[in-house]
Amino acid sequence: MSAGEIGEAFDITGASLSHHFAVLKQADLVRTERRGQYIVYSLNTTVMEDLTRMMLDLIPSSGGRGGKR
Repeated sequence: MSAGEIGEAFDITGASLSHHFAVLKQADLVRTERRGQYIVYSLNTTVMEDLTRMMLDLIPSSGGRGGKR
């Protein structure tokens, strides 16, 4: 989605939205792509998948399987 499309869903100023985008981009949680005059944002699913995998590894396995997934 473009920054404007995302911004329509939130009741915050453009400056605040821009700040949040910068933090997410710095954390490598979102990717950006310029399309003409717009910047399009998308989730960096690799980071999200890695985080999910790490969290699931913290949960003890049940059913006698043992070990990590």
